[in-house]
Amino acid sequence: MSSQNARRVSVESLDRFRGNLLSLVSEKAKTLPGLDYCDLRIEVREEKGAVAENGAEKASSEDYAFDFGVRAISGGRGKSSGFYGRVLGATDLDRLEDVVWDGIRQAHNRAKASASQKSQIAGRYSHLGGSLTSTSLAPVTVCQDTVPAAYTTDPREVPLAETIRMAVDGCKMMQSQGDSIVYAASSASTFLLRELFISSDGADIDQSFAQTEGFAIAICAGTNGNFEHYDFTGHQRGWEVLTDGYSNGPIVLPNFMDFCKKLGADAVEVADAPPLKPPDKEVTVVTNPHFNTLLVHEVVGHPSELDRALKYETGYAGRSWFLKDLNENQLGNQIASPLVTAYSDPTIEGYGSFKYDHEGTPARRAYILRDGVLEEFLNNRQTAAIMGISPNGSARSTEAQLVPLIRMTNTIFGPGQQDPLEIISEVEGGYYIDGHRTPSIAESRENFRITAVKVYEIKNGQLGQLYRDGGITSDSRDYFMSIDAVGNDLRVNPIPNCGKGQPMQAKRMSNGGPTMRGVARLTGPG
Repeated sequence: MSSQNARRVSVESLDRFRGNLLSLVSEKAKTLPGLDYCDLRIEVREEKGAVAENGAEKASSEDYAFDFGVRAISGGRGKSSGFYGRVLGATDLDRLEDVVWDGIRQAHNRAKASASQKSQIAGRYSHLGGSLTSTSLAPVTVCQDTVPAAYTTDPREVPLAETIRMAVDGCKMMQSQGDSIVYAASSASTFLLRELFISSDGADIDQSFAQTEGFAIAICAGTNGNFEHYDFTGHQRGWEVLTDGYSNGPIVLPNFMDFCKKLGADAVEVADAPPLKPPDKEVTVVTNPHFNTLLVHEVVGHPSELDRALKYETGYAGRSWFLKDLNENQLGNQIASPLVTAYSDPTIEGYGSFKYDHEGTPARRAYILRDGVLEEFLNNRQTAAIMGISPNGSARSTEAQLVPLIRMTNTIFGPGQQDPLEIISEVEGGYYIDGHRTPSIAESRENFRITAVKVYEIKNGQLGQLYRDGGITSDSRDYFMSIDAVGNDLRVNPIPNCGKGQPMQAKRMSNGGPTMRGVARLTGPG
């Protein structure tokens, strides 16, 4: 092997080190004094993509990402966690085992230092010190497994020029939908990711993922001002997602040209619609699957994340209306109509699909709401231990160098039995809410305001006048309790940019739902 080839970073580079890294974590790390547990995450991502603006190439790139992260738990009776993460480059390949061992030692030292500080503070503040408990992890099945990526066209085999062409052609397709489009931009990207997870308990997991994504935005000059419309498409598959589209069950994705064509046409149509003048009362609303994608994300998914519910991020991102404290919370309570079920499931297809999370926990469906009753929070091994429950595989990070956070996965409202056209036909007077735009959510997610792409008036069971700049607002529990119809038209859509944590981690997941009918107030411009 030439020196040049030896230094090229690819997903296959990890083959060379996997056995020795396993020995470092499962054997050598145990020689560190007081070490209770250690895990290593290391990943390589090969990626390429392009951006176009107003029909011309703006930027393109082809690169790799290579990084690792370590967690160590140490400290005797006052055990604490220590983390270490590092971005790597090609020059690190020849000394990777030394670099990782240094990271293990640093994580161990940080855990010991934290445990020492915890012990001192607990002794100094007798009352408050009682809350500084020893760090423990709920048990999980220790797995050894290899999970291959699913794709037809390997992302690595796609020429960079093809991503440029896709972005440029998508941009031109939007522009062709009307002269009133004053700005258009699009992007097309694809990558192959390989992750290793190794723990001192004996876990040895090798997972690979292909992912392809498209983005489009159009700004249209309309009678009532400019209208901005944007959306994403994508899936955990290869380049075929953009060239051919993808359809399987609740995931229905057009090819990228059709996606851009519809987005541009919708922008032109909505720009000339009159702004919604909301009535000064609650009304019947029928929300479509695309709108419910953002609703379930913001008002069910985030408040179900147990780190948020336990107030780990109160000062930054807020709390959860599901749990005030361990004694006063909504667990086991009816907080939605019996027609409403919502769950997070990484075992179904979507952006949030995986077999094991970033703690090596096997994936499973977690029912957040079942028949309207709050049943389960999303957790990691540490918060599961605090609550005395089983981990449900919800710990993930954006990159291996970053600390895994509790994240929703493929989080959706479950489907019902009713035809969506029937749901609309039963409404004598109300509004149809089509597509999501912008959320404005209360600190504990106990109420919300979410704007829509389109709002149609419903009269005598038929869609009528189209409006722009509208949306709905409601108390979260009141709205969910009002739902009296759930459709059989489940759709699951990609969400590529959910931000959480400090430093910020932007994570991909999927959300969705069927058509649903409830009662809320409408919102208008401003």
